[in-house]
Amino acid sequence: MRILMAGASGFLGTRLGDRLTEAGHEITRLVRKPVAGPGESSWRPSQGQIDPAAVAAADVVVNLSGANVGTHRWTKRYRGELRSSRVDTSGTLARAIKQLPAADRPGLMLQASGVGRYGDTGDRPATEEAPAGNTFLADLCRVWEAAARPAEDAGTRVVLLRTAPLLDGSGGMLKPLMIPFKLGAGAKLGAGRQWMAWMALADWLGAAEFLLDREDIAGPVNMVSPVQCTNAEFTRALARAVHRPAVLSVPGFALDLALGGLAEELQISQRVVPAVLEKAGFHWAYPDIDAAVRVAVDTSH
Repeated sequence: MRILMAGASGFLGTRLGDRLTEAGHEITRLVRKPVAGPGESSWRPSQGQIDPAAVAAADVVVNLSGANVGTHRWTKRYRGELRSSRVDTSGTLARAIKQLPAADRPGLMLQASGVGRYGDTGDRPATEEAPAGNTFLADLCRVWEAAARPAEDAGTRVVLLRTAPLLDGSGGMLKPLMIPFKLGAGAKLGAGRQWMAWMALADWLGAAEFLLDREDIAGPVNMVSPVQCTNAEFTRALARAVHRPAVLSVPGFALDLALGGLAEELQISQRVVPAVLEKAGFHWAYPDIDAAVRVAVDTSH
């Protein structure tokens, strides 16, 4: 397949691009700098500019663009960046697809989103049919997904990758936790009873590739493990993997002081279920939190 990828230089884009290239697919990466070679195409999503020929040449468009939600305090300015970095890129791609003649439109758009769309689910399992929440991330995911709608209206199969925090030794949510846990300072967040959505990076990559050929799947897909765990269970699993105790807990007020708006999102309960992937017969290599954390820690050295 010929794949046009946005966000190709990010944590997910780099790894997915490598995997798909190894599988024999042809990747063209969208870049915001002068083109350096035949595998790149320049665009300016903040201005809605993209080469329509690059879109028309693609069988699949993959959009993984978006500023990182966990690297900055959520000031008013950064909240705006989180939103614009998602809406501008998704909208530019989707409109470009819609403006093409029907025969030239890509057959599939894999569009990034997040499980944050569900907000606080409490103890209730949330499948892809669950309603949106009322948190900042829920609203962010709502407008992010809506920006891709022109492509869907044009007849392109749009798959919304509602991704959970990912486990991998080289990045994702695990990397910043490694040092404190290895020092014996690992801690659960608040009471630790809140459900935590997660997925091993290897399984996310496998699921994304799996969805390329599944013409029967469109709309939201929960990119999460089928085995849910609480924050306390995750904390214990990571402590076991690094052979250190983790008996501490971080009170809510301390999280608020350190992280601002992100703290509220970290303390909500998200029991998200991958109903679409389960029904489609996808096989997880690391469905269990202990195995997933252990492999991630072992590959982080």
